[in-house]
Amino acid sequence: MIAFPTVKSDLKSDFINNFVLHVATVNGSGSQSANQILLKSLFHMGLRVGGKNLFPSNIAGLATWFTIRLHPKGYTGRRAEQDILVAMNPATLAADLKGLKTGGFLLYNSEIKIDPQLIRRDVFCHKVPFRDLVESLSSSVKLKKLLVNMVYVGILSELLHIPKACSQKALSDQFSGKESVIETNLAAFMAGADYAREHLSGLPAEEFPYRAEKIPLPTSGSETSSAAIDPEASLLMDGNAASAIGAVAGGCSFASWYPITPSSSLMEGFTSWAEQLRDHSQGKTYAVIQAEDEIAALCMVIGAGWVGARAMTATSGPGLSLMAEAAGLAYYAEIPAVVFNVQRAGPSTGLPTRTLQGDILAAAFLSHGDTRHVLLFPGDIEECFEFARISFDLAERLQTLVIVLSDLDLGMNLHLGQKFPYPTQPFDRGKIVGLEDLEKMPEFARYRDVDGDGICHRSLPLTEHPKAAYFTRGTGHDEKSGYSEDPEVFRRNLERLKRKFDTAKELVPKALRQSLSHRPQSAEAKSSSVALIAYGSSAEAMHEVLDSLVAQGLDCDYLRLRAYPFGQEVEEFLTEHNERETPLFVIEQNRDAQMLSLLKEAFPRLACRSRSILQFDGLPLEAQAVAKEIQLCLEVQP
Repeated sequence: MIAFPTVKSDLKSDFINNFVLHVATVNGSGSQSANQILLKSLFHMGLRVGGKNLFPSNIAGLATWFTIRLHPKGYTGRRAEQDILVAMNPATLAADLKGLKTGGFLLYNSEIKIDPQLIRRDVFCHKVPFRDLVESLSSSVKLKKLLVNMVYVGILSELLHIPKACSQKALSDQFSGKESVIETNLAAFMAGADYAREHLSGLPAEEFPYRAEKIPLPTSGSETSSAAIDPEASLLMDGNAASAIGAVAGGCSFASWYPITPSSSLMEGFTSWAEQLRDHSQGKTYAVIQAEDEIAALCMVIGAGWVGARAMTATSGPGLSLMAEAAGLAYYAEIPAVVFNVQRAGPSTGLPTRTLQGDILAAAFLSHGDTRHVLLFPGDIEECFEFARISFDLAERLQTLVIVLSDLDLGMNLHLGQKFPYPTQPFDRGKIVGLEDLEKMPEFARYRDVDGDGICHRSLPLTEHPKAAYFTRGTGHDEKSGYSEDPEVFRRNLERLKRKFDTAKELVPKALRQSLSHRPQSAEAKSSSVALIAYGSSAEAMHEVLDSLVAQGLDCDYLRLRAYPFGQEVEEFLTEHNERETPLFVIEQNRDAQMLSLLKEAFPRLACRSRSILQFDGLPLEAQAVAKEIQLCLEVQP
């Protein structure tokens, strides 16, 4: 072990619940379960914790990484610099070491032959004989390779002072119902913990100062760190699972799909949750079909929506591209449909297991001609659930395609949230006319706007009334759904569809605003120093961005977009800061500033002064990089 100068710091304030742990392993080695057990152990302690899994897109044997973050203020977003590195993959060791901070701690497999020149002199190192520690646990060579991962979980749990009860609960939950698996993995965990007590318990505080410590929950009138949570009232879940449960709660009864990373687990989750949560005593309440491709998947959804079912599909960018023609049919024939698009890095196949917000414009204008769609942008697992649920209400109320835009980071990584409330509101089926309605109508015209909101009445197939029937067309049609190539009829129909899109502004989730000041509340209020707009999974990093800017003496006004078309609150935000000439930044995870393009199209005068902060490397948004770029922009502004 190398000598290292004493690190002078306040252990209590600097290192308690304040570290980034980075585990570098090999894909297919079984590390995912072990890493999740470590993450969930911290969750069961009542700590606000975040986990990011970075994995290859092709075959087993390539590098994979898992990062866990704790912070006293509850930040869970990605941080590029790490405090603790567990190196199990010799192929990536040189690159992995570059991310370890000065004074950081390296734990590595003793079987890795390290070039002495590779070891940094400004980090602490300790090698562990993992193979020896699992040798007596099994006669299976394959199983011993898997158990190695639980050894480092045991070592880290001991070093970080994670209560054994929390680790055991996480382990039992991970392998629920598999008692022999639990027993074997617990033995590997204890082998690691025993090793840490024997060989690492005497490490000086300067070498390993990191601790995980349970924090009391807030009581009335008291102040406590935002890192504290109540695990009994909280969830640690990925966004795809949350969306799947939301679709079940939203009454989805038909789903068709074609597998594609990173959306496949959403559809698999819907199948599982629908089976568990619904009452099937009177017969099956849902149908799931794997289509031959994404085109067929959306066409099936449109067919199901046409007959009155609540129907959905899930895909990612390449699949969304294939759905373009069918999306235009749903828009023009005015048929309810829901698409969950879990974005990944494109174009083309791109980086299938990396995250991006690169499908914004493609989704907004999917298909040819004057087509535009309602988009929802969930920012956490609660909104994944809620937006999935209400997407079916919106699709039926507006009689159109609704696209829910998540991404790989939100969809596949584990995030914290409150337990979902049981929905009590009835479904909004929109303007469906039944027998009694048709009897009262002098005439039923499928594409006639009676109420002035652009939304027409529709009847469902098998409605036994002579007025109910109409011909559904993707071609030119008049108010009675008759075929028409009349220019004036066509123009009026497109104008009505635009009017309906304007109506959607009042129905979609409103943007959320948050203002923070570096001055005391008693100080005289002044205009904000900087205005920020973000959306989707960027929400996780934005809390840290805002705090960082406020710490630099800036007042911040932050708007998180949650839907397109933009509501009046977005226009008011832009108007206010345009009049004040406040620097305004739109933060996005794509190259071409796609959301800013939508804002400029909707508000050309108000959004013209906005500037973009763009990250498009396929990794989740990093707060410090965003804050630094904003500061640089402010320093050079005229």
